[in-house]
Amino acid sequence: MNVRRGLIPAAAATTVTALGIATLTACGGNATAAQTGKFDVVASFYPMAYLADQIGGSHVHVTSLTQPGQEPHDLEISARQTAMLQQSDAVLYLKNLQPSVDDAVAQSGLKTKIDAASLTTLEKHGNEVGGHAASHDTSKNEELSGLDPHIWLDPVRYAQVAEGVGKAFEKADPDHAADYKKNTAALVKKLDALDVQFRNGLAHTKSKVFITTHAAFGYLAERYGLTEEAINGLDPESEPSAARVKNLETMAKADGVTTVFYETLVSDKTAKTIAADAGLRTDVLDPIEGITAKSRGRDYFAVQEANLKALRQALGAA
Repeated sequence: MNVRRGLIPAAAATTVTALGIATLTACGGNATAAQTGKFDVVASFYPMAYLADQIGGSHVHVTSLTQPGQEPHDLEISARQTAMLQQSDAVLYLKNLQPSVDDAVAQSGLKTKIDAASLTTLEKHGNEVGGHAASHDTSKNEELSGLDPHIWLDPVRYAQVAEGVGKAFEKADPDHAADYKKNTAALVKKLDALDVQFRNGLAHTKSKVFITTHAAFGYLAERYGLTEEAINGLDPESEPSAARVKNLETMAKADGVTTVFYETLVSDKTAKTIAADAGLRTDVLDPIEGITAKSRGRDYFAVQEANLKALRQALGAA
């Protein structure tokens, strides 16, 4: 399994208010994080940058290592970014998702290193994830499973991470601890409300099974009683076997699947081919690894609400 494509191997288990595209570019572009007079935080990619911005508010300067539209798993840190990281006050990252980030963090002398993966629980996920017994899928073991890094797509786990980040900010920058605590509570409240939206919105659907290009939505599926069937499992760039494709087509017919979902930062070719062969439609389900002009929304919450709308339509919500 290709680690750089978002799979956290089992052996490694030890381990923005809306950010518009222009704002995210400012946070993650050419700005230098050091010597801003604020608490300087380097974030590895959008979900981490969003947390830092929301929790830090006016007290932080956030710089994202991954640019808008850049596939985060493919990131290779430049010498300039490494120097910037060394000069910052804190780094917020998701260990084992971006190897070059892990290496730079390990080599840095930073006192405050916040690993989001350590702030919640991770699970092994493969091609099929969720609560529905997809008895028509006989290819569950086609791809080796691994610890799934996509914790931010589950509002409950993301809230757990937010609480941990808030506490880390309070400790590292005690002069503004009260504001960090208040901002964290406000963000967690919004995430709790989003959880309720998903829970209510997906409670009564004709189908409980949805197909994606890769298994980014396993935590979300488990949280809301759905099953995600992924074409490529945890590696979106792998090619599915003929047997896997046949199983997906059989399962889709048996379980009333109507839609094959693809994402904004990865090619939609395979999804559209399978959908055409099976007589299904296609739609976007965004893993929110970055916000671009193609995103259905300008921040985490807007994109998640668009994801919920797409799922409700695909699953035949009452």
